[in-house]
Amino acid sequence: MEIEQNIWKTTISSWLVKMDHSIKTKDGLEISIYELNHLEDNTVLTDWANHFRNHYCLDEHIDILRQGTGFSRKEYLLNLKFPDVSTAPGPSIRAGDFGEIFTADYLEFVLGYWVPRTRYFDKNIRNESSKGSDTIGFLFEKVDSESPNDQLIICESKAKFSGNDPSDSLQLAVNDSAKDIIRKAESLNAMKQKFLIKNELLNVQKVTRFQNEVDNPYVLRYGAVSHVDINTFDISTIAETDCSKHPHRNILNLIVIKGNEMMKLVHSLFNRAADEA
Repeated sequence: MEIEQNIWKTTISSWLVKMDHSIKTKDGLEISIYELNHLEDNTVLTDWANHFRNHYCLDEHIDILRQGTGFSRKEYLLNLKFPDVSTAPGPSIRAGDFGEIFTADYLEFVLGYWVPRTRYFDKNIRNESSKGSDTIGFLFEKVDSESPNDQLIICESKAKFSGNDPSDSLQLAVNDSAKDIIRKAESLNAMKQKFLIKNELLNVQKVTRFQNEVDNPYVLRYGAVSHVDINTFDISTIAETDCSKHPHRNILNLIVIKGNEMMKLVHSLFNRAADEA
């Protein structure tokens, strides 16, 4: 699924600032720290909300899908597509979805990976997390041929935006990332099937290139990303993260993204996405 956006794509790089200092894990791996300095810019937030909404339901499909429900566009999105705003586990699913989508945006708009947005499009139960690896990105060295320098990155994201207790979400992301070597084949196959159903054969071939690492070698990377509010950001807790049991710790990238009033931002994006549908 290709999702059109322009303003948010160019804004994320200026709102997301890498801190000069870094932290090391308990076992000596470096953790990159970013701060999301989001602003009350209606133009940017509208484009971001549009981009966000289209992960769950393409705008051109909303009117067809809501037929027979008696719902307006806003009601359809809030009642059948988006995680619930207040009933558990809806708010935590909202935070988790935000973290995964933001990680995808970071990989694509900041680092230049191709990141297919197939994960939420057929999400059937709105208050549950999607299964499989959180975010997969592809980077091609050449346009018209395969290269052993092509890259596949698989990222796990965890978000903790509420409360004031220190967050161990980076450790949780690392723990889940350790399972991605098992889920990789299933996640790539699911992605490929979704492209095939939509007859997007070029994208099918792009995914196919990464399904047999032995015969068609490429560079494999893993990522663990923690999304936290400044109230749950705690350096000492983050430094206790232990990656020693990760089967691919030598190619594991660790990132913490902190921001102010993050849960307020999450709810405002979902609300704007529904209001402006």
